[in-house]
Amino acid sequence: MPISPLIPAVATLLGAGLFTAAIVPWVRQLGLRWGLTDEPDPRKQHQTPMVRLGGIGIVLGFCLALTVTWLLGGFGSLPTSRDHLIWSTLLGGLAFFAIGLSDDLFSLPPLPRLVLQIAGAMAMWSQGVKIGSITLPFDSSLSLALPDWLSLLATVIWLVGITNAINWLDGLDGLAAGVSGIAAVGLLSVSFSLHQPGAGLLAAALAGACLGFLRDNFNPARIFMGDGGSYFLGFSLAAISLVGPAKELTTVSLLLPLLILSLPLADMSAVIMGRVSDGRSPFYPDRRHLHHRLLRAGFSHRRTVVLIYAFTQWFAALALVAANAEMRFLWLALATGVLVWIVVSSRRELLEEAEQLNAPADASDGQPQPPVLMQRNSPR
Repeated sequence: MPISPLIPAVATLLGAGLFTAAIVPWVRQLGLRWGLTDEPDPRKQHQTPMVRLGGIGIVLGFCLALTVTWLLGGFGSLPTSRDHLIWSTLLGGLAFFAIGLSDDLFSLPPLPRLVLQIAGAMAMWSQGVKIGSITLPFDSSLSLALPDWLSLLATVIWLVGITNAINWLDGLDGLAAGVSGIAAVGLLSVSFSLHQPGAGLLAAALAGACLGFLRDNFNPARIFMGDGGSYFLGFSLAAISLVGPAKELTTVSLLLPLLILSLPLADMSAVIMGRVSDGRSPFYPDRRHLHHRLLRAGFSHRRTVVLIYAFTQWFAALALVAANAEMRFLWLALATGVLVWIVVSSRRELLEEAEQLNAPADASDGQPQPPVLMQRNSPR
């Protein structure tokens, strides 16, 4: 009796989570011993030096889980073309991780980082990780092949854009890892719905690595993933969507990764437009991101992160509906229920805090009492 492809996917997810959770504390100890920390300043969230090398744990957990799955035959007999794409995606993720790690260690300026990212994306395009053609919606037998220059441009924008969208999302404890993990689970489900088990296993390993990292990264964080981690997560999500859901591009399958990643992409686009409209560089650091706005609205650190999680999982459920996945409407109903519950409870929490701020003075001693001030941490 053949084994369901979901079994190695679940095993890979759990294995990546366990490997990452075991490795990250070790990475943290080494970072503290060697003084490789991010020092606090008035613009950042943390108040004590924090190791920014958590991406090493994510990458090692991801690679170890996939290696074990590969050795145990979990990938099955992939065609040579698919096997090549899997290896290209892995190597590309390591290359982008190296770019981010270099920034963590040596503080590279934005322009050299962008040039290296573009060069890496072009190398991936040459290896077949690309947007090559689109099947027309009104006739599935007609396929529109993109000329090489347009295919290259679209692929570079896709890979570099999503990489930086996840990197810019890494502004609060657990935010980038959680959103990436939810997006990876969405890609896992969509990949298997579209009969792309190889890409599904990559997504499973990525989801597990994010879950394992959250053990030490959710607020209050004990370690940061750094640019190495966020670049790896962003590139991997973008590349998996190309070798999986969007490989044989139809109008619908092209929308799936866009739906799953719509929140970080929309946030990045809004920030860039805002900075450019003010005459500033797109790389100018400010507090325009969605999580900054939610913090200014009065939401706590954790509540802000959970709110963004809720919207991300709802968009992932929409992608399952578009992919015609099994039990898609049940998943959408559950995701909608979770979203509504979190939004309502967050709103209630905000109102209760506002009432606490405006509460009348305690009359027990007949003297007016100063209002209770909410403690707000400034984002990184």
